[in-house]
Amino acid sequence: MSTTDDRTNALVERLFRNAGAALEIYSIYLSERLGLYQSLADHGPSTSVELSERTGTAERYIREWLEHHAASGLIDVDDTAAAPTERCYHLPPEHIPVLADPDAVEYHAYKGVELARAARMLPDLVEAFRTGGAPPHQPWEPEGRAEFNRPTYLNLLGKEWLPAIPEIDRRLRAEPPARVADFACGTGWSSIAMAQAYPRITVHGLDLDEDAIAAASRHAEETGLADRVRFSVADAADPAYSGPFYLVTILEALHDMPRPVAALRSARAMLAPGGSVLIADELVEDEFTAPASELERYHYGWSLMSCLPDAMGDPESAATGALMRPETLRRYAAEAGFQETRILPFHTPLFRFYRLIP
Repeated sequence: MSTTDDRTNALVERLFRNAGAALEIYSIYLSERLGLYQSLADHGPSTSVELSERTGTAERYIREWLEHHAASGLIDVDDTAAAPTERCYHLPPEHIPVLADPDAVEYHAYKGVELARAARMLPDLVEAFRTGGAPPHQPWEPEGRAEFNRPTYLNLLGKEWLPAIPEIDRRLRAEPPARVADFACGTGWSSIAMAQAYPRITVHGLDLDEDAIAAASRHAEETGLADRVRFSVADAADPAYSGPFYLVTILEALHDMPRPVAALRSARAMLAPGGSVLIADELVEDEFTAPASELERYHYGWSLMSCLPDAMGDPESAATGALMRPETLRRYAAEAGFQETRILPFHTPLFRFYRLIP
């Protein structure tokens, strides 16, 4: 067989595997929407009849879902030879944090919602590719919004990431109470996580999404932090906002902003003496490579489907995309007037951290 045939067949096999993986993600979407994982985690081994009764679903659909998930290794089945409605299925304990515990850092069942939402906008994205504009804003319903960073922020932001920066950690614990601004705060969990970890600080979260800010305000009330955490619908690039703030955070958001330099310029203007800006953004290679790592391909996928399109509606957009490499960020920071951009000596499997000094 020729090298050409080898490459052709390898690509055919790759697309076949990818189609199966996509279908698996859609099955996870169904599971998350219907509460199937949660029911298995709470009640233990179940037949299709028992699971359908508990979740208010049709037994025949649930039977097919259980068989698919067992065939895929996502759940276990006690006896494959038993009658279809008598087989007992259970969620392995190792899979519970990934599929059924939204408070766990390992939780990834939200990916079904993310991919379903991305697929819904594909027709609009086709047109955006032709015109150079942005697809219409996606409504939250019917899925709602996947708060994928919630467990990460609550478990890591104030407990590991900020304490790893000694100067910032000391100031956030000190008197007088430090003020923090959280740009592009989304549904507020980053702001709440900082306030939980540092009982003296106050946090002001800003985001353009009215629905996100409404959810963030509810979360602050529910966690008892509304007295120290407040949220506003506001553009991070708006120079009208004023400080002083000791710390401005931009967490996995700068590459999404149409005007990142303007946002950084506003952040710099807000800073109190001695203050700085903390950025977490995608952990990408320093330079473009091809073929690239699996992580790089993952970031490019989201850039193509979401990050770049979200920024293309502004005629003056920087059109950064998810692959914001360190030199690009340094350039943005310098244009915004920062004297120093430090890459911090720690990272996660997905994020790199930067500190900008005026």
